[in-house]
Amino acid sequence: MNSVSSKSANYLKVYTEESPEVVRPEIEAVQSLPGLFRAFEQTTGWALHYVPGTAVEALESSAWSAPVDPGMGVAPGTLHLSSGVGAPDGSTPAVDLETAVELASAIGRMLGELLRTQHVLWQREAELAAGVPLVPHDEEEKHLAARLEAVLKGGAEAVDCEAAALYLLDEATTELKLRASWGLPLDRLTAPARPLQGAMADLEALLGHAVVLEDPQLMKKWAPPEPFASAVCVPLSTPTTLLGTLWIFCNRRRDYDDRQTNLIEMVAGRLAADLEREMLLREGIDGVQLKKQLAAAERLQRGGLPMISPMIDGWELAGWTAQAQGVGGDFFDWFCLPEGLMAFAVGDAQAQGIEAALSAGTVKASLRSHAQYHQQADRLLGQVNLTLWTGSMGDQFADLFCGLVETSTGAVRLTSAGQISAVLLREGRWEPLPLAAPPLGESPETEYRQHEHQLQPGETLVVFTDGFRDAQDERGRPLGQAGLADPLAKQSNRSAEDLVTLARDRLEAHAVAPERWDRTVLVLKRTGG
Repeated sequence: MNSVSSKSANYLKVYTEESPEVVRPEIEAVQSLPGLFRAFEQTTGWALHYVPGTAVEALESSAWSAPVDPGMGVAPGTLHLSSGVGAPDGSTPAVDLETAVELASAIGRMLGELLRTQHVLWQREAELAAGVPLVPHDEEEKHLAARLEAVLKGGAEAVDCEAAALYLLDEATTELKLRASWGLPLDRLTAPARPLQGAMADLEALLGHAVVLEDPQLMKKWAPPEPFASAVCVPLSTPTTLLGTLWIFCNRRRDYDDRQTNLIEMVAGRLAADLEREMLLREGIDGVQLKKQLAAAERLQRGGLPMISPMIDGWELAGWTAQAQGVGGDFFDWFCLPEGLMAFAVGDAQAQGIEAALSAGTVKASLRSHAQYHQQADRLLGQVNLTLWTGSMGDQFADLFCGLVETSTGAVRLTSAGQISAVLLREGRWEPLPLAAPPLGESPETEYRQHEHQLQPGETLVVFTDGFRDAQDERGRPLGQAGLADPLAKQSNRSAEDLVTLARDRLEAHAVAPERWDRTVLVLKRTGG
């Protein structure tokens, strides 16, 4: 700590915290090194020495030297090779210089790796210490006030003072409110917050300084919160957040040395740690509850997907979907309707995570409900669009591809909203079905067109979302319709389930990180007449 002072009668003493020096690995920590050097000399006849980084002069007898790199930008020292004792009979070294240098170089590299490993271990152990889970005590809420007061009391008594107070900033960082104290009347806790503007000592402390007020004249000028003869104000903060200030008060005029000021700052650090622990504990409990809710939502969304294809002769249906964040906006669906109709759909809510899952649930429920009395695909989609638009604030949008199949004849009525892709596979070839239209939820007056197609035996309809179409490889190239349709067309004689598996394999083989996006594929195949 540095002290800045003046020779005048009344002056402000400010302590500024200095950054600690970077810790570098100590070569002495490698306890096996002396024994290694002795064995090296006895075996080769050459002496290997380590010169610390502070010794800039090299050994005069060195035949070779090399820095030992710990991987932190600055080498802690240098290995030097020099003539040793030679063989036991006083002859020349057992190995030539080139061989000794090669062996010494290998030892130097190994030593550097060891030092880097020790440094990484030092870092990781601290990170693991921060990862120790916080376990709440049964009476945790009752303990916080007592802990804060005990720390304040211990800190004040340690520097021979009579009171201590903890002031925390509000969310707007405009006021300081007393949250805990020792040695002050309890009614101080009911006092209104102090404006930060004009609180000179607190402002100075929040800049990172320890402010020492040693006489009444300074107390008046720097506007402390309590009328004591002397006081110290230090910042209260975490590594990333300013929390407030800690005040230590004394009834008599006195000085505070560096040791006492450092001790007060340590007390502030303990208080900040307790407060941060409390905040992390509450966030952790909330996070656990949120994870449970997300897991339940994920199970619910996954359980709502159809698992078994309808038992209809001559038809196969299969689908697959995966969400980028556990829950998401993609889905596929199929269900049977009266008069021999079968409905199928692929949806993609234009959002991410929970928001997308809620929109997708609305679209799916609306589709199933309106399909009971709308047997034209365009009217069905128009009604789903109206339901989404009227049931939201105008900020929910979704893509939806749906079809109604006459299972007895193979006639399919198709319509689409948004940019969901569909291709038709037949006889080893494929062709796109251009059905793009405005997404659901954009306008209540959007009209959708119905396209009719006669699906012949052996033909297959493949529908997939942009999570497939736009998935990029390492060079930024999207998979596209052709990238998925080409391999599927060559295997169009396979079952619907097999084609879904082939589509997944193709996506994973092409895309660098397909899990970044929601993705869905559905296959409708007519197998017989």
